[in-house]
Amino acid sequence: MAADTLRRFMLERAHVRGEWVHLDQTWQEMLARAEYPAFVKTVLGEALTAAVLLSATIKHDGALILQIRGDGPIHLLVVQATSDGAVRGLAHWSREAENTTLPDLFGEGHIAITLESRKNSERYQSVIPLEGDSLTAALEAYFSRSEQLPTRLWLVSDDVSAAGILLQRLPQQQASDEDWLRASLLLDTLTAAELAHLEPEEVLYRLFHEEEPRLFEPKAIHFHCGCSRERVENMLRSLGQAEAEAVLDEQGKIVITCEFCNAGYTLDAVDVGRLFKPSMPVSDSLH
Repeated sequence: MAADTLRRFMLERAHVRGEWVHLDQTWQEMLARAEYPAFVKTVLGEALTAAVLLSATIKHDGALILQIRGDGPIHLLVVQATSDGAVRGLAHWSREAENTTLPDLFGEGHIAITLESRKNSERYQSVIPLEGDSLTAALEAYFSRSEQLPTRLWLVSDDVSAAGILLQRLPQQQASDEDWLRASLLLDTLTAAELAHLEPEEVLYRLFHEEEPRLFEPKAIHFHCGCSRERVENMLRSLGQAEAEAVLDEQGKIVITCEFCNAGYTLDAVDVGRLFKPSMPVSDSLH
């Protein structure tokens, strides 16, 4: 299996492009950092593959963040995929879910898709209603309403791996409604087992051999968390000296744990004092 890999493909005859992704070790590294029940793992893996697939359709240098907030058993889910293939994610849950439909998992809420640029501080965000029984249905409904290209998704996730496939209609005049409908109907014949266990070449031949599929070179996907001591210190500076010293007085030290990777950062009174120490003036004179 082409593990931890993203593959782009084209269906030449149907004028459709697509993305295929399969995550194994990457997915296991995420799961190793938190204890999630089965119903959380499933939707977290689906969201992670969706973020990778959606990020691959956009020309950008930065990160795509998919966030779901609600008042249900899962009240927060966040996944991030960067243009260089790094992913991370987490979920917060408070109680068991009776069923696994999107409303049962998240209750009332919304999905936010955010694009962050690496070169500047620009952010672009779209907010999507939590509608339909699945994350796939919610994302497809968003694309059908927006001015973006018609898009189909197929997502699967379990304890071992997470996988997904995306189809998107090309903005070409020669692309017909019949072409898109045919590709969509063929995608509907894909099974979860096939998506989880077959190589991309096998999936494309099984579904689209009459559509003249063309598969491109693989792109590696890996788990990576961008947390660092520098970022933690900048966050504390933004809180202010009074609040940082209040935590020190109460606890003796400041301990911050990254929720994405469980990395721990500890600062004592000396560290905090250094953070808020005025910079020494620079002088051109040795006297």
